Amino acid sequence: MREIDSQSPAFNRRRFLQITAAAAGGVLVSLYLHLPAGAQTDNQTASTAFPPDAFVNVRPNGQIVIQVNRLEFGQGVSTSLPMILADEMDADWSQVVSELAPAADAYKDPLYQLQMTGGSISLPHSFQQYRKLGATVRAMLVATASERWGVRPEHCRAANSVVYGPLNQSARYAELATDAAQRPRPDKVRLKNPSEFRLIGKRVRRLDSRLKCNGSQRFGIDMDLPGMMTALVARPPIFGGHVKTIDDKNARSIPGVVDIFEIPLVRGKNWSSGSGIAIVADRFWTAKQARDRLNVEWDLSGIEHPDSSMLLGRYKELASTVGNVAVSRGDQSAIERIPVAERIVAEYEFPYLAHAPMEPLNTTIRFDGNRAEAWVPSQFQTMDQSAIAEVLGVKPDQVTFHTEYAGGGFGRRITLDSHVQREAAAIAKRMQGIPVKLIWTREDDVEGGYYRPMFVHRVEVGVGPDAMPAAWKHVIVGQSWIIKTGPPWETALVKDGVDSLAIEGAADTPYFIPNFHVSVHHPEVNVPVSQWRSVGCTHNCFVMETLIDELATRAKIDPIDYRLRLLPQNANKRRGTLTLLRQESTSWRHDLARNHAVGIAANEYHETDVACAVDVSIENNRPRIHRATVAVHMGLVVNPLTVESQFQGGLVFGLTQLMAKGAITLKDGLVQQQNFHNFVPPYMSDAPVAIDVHIVPSSEAPTACGECPVPVICPAVANALFKLTGKRYRTLPLTAL
Repeated sequence: MREIDSQSPAFNRRRFLQITAAAAGGVLVSLYLHLPAGAQTDNQTASTAFPPDAFVNVRPNGQIVIQVNRLEFGQGVSTSLPMILADEMDADWSQVVSELAPAADAYKDPLYQLQMTGGSISLPHSFQQYRKLGATVRAMLVATASERWGVRPEHCRAANSVVYGPLNQSARYAELATDAAQRPRPDKVRLKNPSEFRLIGKRVRRLDSRLKCNGSQRFGIDMDLPGMMTALVARPPIFGGHVKTIDDKNARSIPGVVDIFEIPLVRGKNWSSGSGIAIVADRFWTAKQARDRLNVEWDLSGIEHPDSSMLLGRYKELASTVGNVAVSRGDQSAIERIPVAERIVAEYEFPYLAHAPMEPLNTTIRFDGNRAEAWVPSQFQTMDQSAIAEVLGVKPDQVTFHTEYAGGGFGRRITLDSHVQREAAAIAKRMQGIPVKLIWTREDDVEGGYYRPMFVHRVEVGVGPDAMPAAWKHVIVGQSWIIKTGPPWETALVKDGVDSLAIEGAADTPYFIPNFHVSVHHPEVNVPVSQWRSVGCTHNCFVMETLIDELATRAKIDPIDYRLRLLPQNANKRRGTLTLLRQESTSWRHDLARNHAVGIAANEYHETDVACAVDVSIENNRPRIHRATVAVHMGLVVNPLTVESQFQGGLVFGLTQLMAKGAITLKDGLVQQQNFHNFVPPYMSDAPVAIDVHIVPSSEAPTACGECPVPVICPAVANALFKLTGKRYRTLPLTAL
């Protein structure tokens, strides 16, 4: 196999950075596949190379192993991406096996040049990449067979991992693979017409379902190596604290405790945020008992002790002033000329939120002083591999990095500072020659961050004589998870002091409002924050869609009709989802049971538009969702079955914001929640009884999926609750109705 080109491209917005890593993969074809300009998106650069031998391995028994360049943590890419490649390759799907690719240059995102899973980019960015890989492999297998038979390649065809010749010849892919690997790369390959797809667009069961159902699927936390130790870390009770004194006599007396020592903790730009104490033991329970017996005095001087109540007051003051301008359209003084009686003034409050993935955070590393091997359920292989190498004092290509399956993530496994991996590397460096698995317990994660930031919004809407919004003044206050990180992230995602991810779903609304102004304040707070599934849309969609609903109610216009009137003619995606939603929900929206009400909401995230209708009643002073109907416009759908499951799960996850105990709160610097007893996610009883997912037919390029359903469920429920109670809900979570 040829060596992967590891030259770093120049940094720009679309190509953040390149970190060298050794390529790993199969043995089928050794070549580089250059994507033409525009193969992914109109503005994609065309210098990225993809070696099919790193992605496809045809084994002698006919099995076809396809490497997935993303993390699989429930969203289904370990099936969808192989479907794309296998379809173009004309592979026998029953013989396809998927594997999660290790960290390597070959597996970096074609657009961002980082190996990562986030922003729902997996299919949008890799759709053409995997198609071309599959088509190239198919072309080389066909060329090999045609040469053997002395016929022209165009007289042959491929199907189900077999090449057929014009004279009833046939050869299995497994018979052709070795010779195909010696052939030169074809200059051009033909991609299938969509009418020829056998897998793409079909309801295909997931490749990992059986293993997950029978319990044999291995996740990162299941890693078990000969001689492996388990590590826990005692962290300061307030973010940024340091170890002052430690009495570890009782902890060291427990049989099985191997070592106890201080390590630096990391957060943000300078990779430094206090210190903690690592406990290394022969097993988890031993390490936990030892940690519980530590007697530590912490130095908490000179650091902020954040308090949710005090922050709320500070944020509200900021919300009364104009911040850094995110978008300014029309006459910003127009709001002042609208009579007070024709204005709506609304303030919204959103708390910190934990990610709380079901599988606790973990990283396993073995370091021998020169090379390291890491097993990580990572959303961010490029950065995590580099962080481990930096702590160990080696180069990234001296760290063999295995991507492990993850039990959820929701943004928690893609922090920019790779703090979990840095902690694990610091421990492995001390324990040279011994593999060590670092585990963050549920309490560590809930109490120790990172969180969706707390936000306050203040919106003034002036209503015109046509009952449409004539002016909109919107101030958003909340921490940025980008500012102060330094380049390349701050350079790429922050402009004029505005974190673009904090305002998405508001500043980019598809509704036409003639005098529209959005500004933002990003206060610095001693609380670690990170993106939460669907990022800024989580709070911005709630504000936008509850206010649009309030305007529709004020105008006495059907909420779907009102939204359609607000859209410009070229807003095809939103028009498509609202029209399909109306069509698919009419039968039940107009035949509600007594004391039930309908709520509507819509949102666009990463070019995917979603509209939602819910049937809600109130039971035991809590909303009960009897039905949710969703319409989605996401371009060409690779696997409708995956879309359905993602939308079902995404809607339920989104309900976290409504849960009475779904907030993270701080008092005098201390997080007041510890585990699922006082940070309560949605349970089965909170989920919609029925969820219908309807897809707008499209031949456009695929767009995002996994995060898109999250924002719409909460505003839809809040809009339904208004009809039942007469109250507008502007503070989350819903502690009382």
